[in-house]
Amino acid sequence: MKKCTIFYVSDGTAITAETVGHSLISQFDDIQFTEVRLPFIDSDKKAQKAADKINAVNDDFQALVVNTVVDIKLRKIIHSGGGLKLDPFNSLLRKIENNLEIKRSPIVGKTHGIRNDKAYTARMDATNYALSHDDGMSLDYAEADLILIGVSRSGKTPTCLYLALRYGVKAANYPLTEEDLDKLKIPDNIMKYREKVYGLTIDPFRLSQIRSERRVGTKYANIRQCRAEITDAESMYFRAGIEYLSTTDTSIEEISGKVLLALKLKNKLH
Repeated sequence: MKKCTIFYVSDGTAITAETVGHSLISQFDDIQFTEVRLPFIDSDKKAQKAADKINAVNDDFQALVVNTVVDIKLRKIIHSGGGLKLDPFNSLLRKIENNLEIKRSPIVGKTHGIRNDKAYTARMDATNYALSHDDGMSLDYAEADLILIGVSRSGKTPTCLYLALRYGVKAANYPLTEEDLDKLKIPDNIMKYREKVYGLTIDPFRLSQIRSERRVGTKYANIRQCRAEITDAESMYFRAGIEYLSTTDTSIEEISGKVLLALKLKNKLH
């Protein structure tokens, strides 16, 4: 498989550059990408080091450079290192400037700044809620916007945290226990909030791999155990009329979007 390196360069965290770049390279399955994040490039010295790293790449293709640095001087230094320049914002910002007939106000870190205190507070409150209602820690779901259920390691916790941090959704999650699976029944204290409940499932082989990373050679990670748990969980969803989806090959972003739409929380998708 041919190789290519992609750099995410930013004067901030590089999260935006990485998000954009990762979405782009995900469309190319036959290339082995090496992803390199270069955050907080805010001086000539750091910009030159970034350029040197880009220039040092010796792959089958020239490096890809997703650059969101605001300062024009630093951008030029970075681009002196070569590579295919991918600027996700500059050309778009120029079009917006032309449309609004005003110039932008370039400020480092503005992309992830706090623009709406109320929305920011809501996200923090939702994050605290997700943490305190993780893995069945608290079974009081009266304030929950949604309740994710599924077997252990099916993706409940990361999805809940993403929903909280990104959308301000109060997401609780409950792990289906051995007792629940034996009874083939979702607990009553969850079903009384049925309109908030959504199920997650996963391919048993993938589940076994994930569990083996933590408890190799145990019954917990055994493929037969994983297959039995997934079969029982999906049967429980079907009997209870609970909608569910597989997390096997689905990103957290996609899982979150589908859950919000399914539970008619579309107003959170902004």
